[in-house]
Amino acid sequence: MSRIVLHPASAADLDLLSQGFAPPGAGLPEGGFETPEVLAMLRDLAATISPDFAPAAWLVLAGGEIVGLLSLVKPPADGIISIGYGVARARRGRGHATAAVRALCAWARQDVRVAEVFAETGENNRPSQQVLTANGFGCTGRRDDPDDGPLLCWSLSVG
Repeated sequence: MSRIVLHPASAADLDLLSQGFAPPGAGLPEGGFETPEVLAMLRDLAATISPDFAPAAWLVLAGGEIVGLLSLVKPPADGIISIGYGVARARRGRGHATAAVRALCAWARQDVRVAEVFAETGENNRPSQQVLTANGFGCTGRRDDPDDGPLLCWSLSVG
């Protein structure tokens, strides 16, 4: 596995990705890594959060290739950031998500605005649960989401 680098994603980066293009200086894995609709939603979400808290999204790079995205999924509140992440199907199973979350947590420990990192996983999404467990997150409960079904809630204190 190549070393993972998190690069703050601009609105322009996310806009290019939603159109199927890589930002300058980066490549895309074959098959891309997310649908245009999801990428547009992430672009709009980052645009909403960024004026008050930046960065709000990061490109996950391995060897100059964008292998995934990591982003805030809602505006931070009371020192808690809520994250979501994904890796291109063609690049899964290589430790990229674990390394990306590790890098994000290292960043969060250095940012005085952040005291806790929060994430949710599908109740049956074992790979994502392993990513969080490997990074020291503890499962703090569960909730039912009308769109995503049963979710496990995870938290890591960084402040």
